[in-house]
Amino acid sequence: MTDERRTVDSPELLKALAHPLRLRILRHLGTTGPATSTTLAEALGENTGTLSYHLRMLERGGLIEDIPERSGGRERWWRGVRGLDIRRPPQDELTETERVVAAELDRLRMEEDIQLAQRFAAEQANSGGWMRGSRSLSHLTKEELDAFHDDYLTLLARYAHSAEDASPDARPVLLRWFGVPAD
Repeated sequence: MTDERRTVDSPELLKALAHPLRLRILRHLGTTGPATSTTLAEALGENTGTLSYHLRMLERGGLIEDIPERSGGRERWWRGVRGLDIRRPPQDELTETERVVAAELDRLRMEEDIQLAQRFAAEQANSGGWMRGSRSLSHLTKEELDAFHDDYLTLLARYAHSAEDASPDARPVLLRWFGVPAD
């Protein structure tokens, strides 16, 4: 598996990410580990033809990879590419087409984030300690906010485990962070 930093800087990669089914595929591979198009189709309620197309798009974008040692005949096993730190260029460096695609990706991700926040509010008290959260206010310069963000990504990388590498008592945990000026 690769371990690289990569900037999302092509419309093809943004398009690979900015599709609801592809995001669901990536989530499933991340939470449950490797899968075939058949097992993904069953888990996601889609047909294998549709899944195969979207898997190829994700592979072309470098977001998933074939597992040759597990694949055989017509059956291909897929896993998410680990160690990627995908960041897109600043908005002013994107073309108009890339901005439209990036906005769709942001919209899809925000819908998911809102659902997670609602779930957190509804279920946190009965989660047995599995739901943790924090809110804060700080006065930062832009440089300090950038440094905080980089430190957060370093912290995520330190605790990043795939479904295959995690300890038996580990559960998939969705983590979110964003900073917004209060004024």
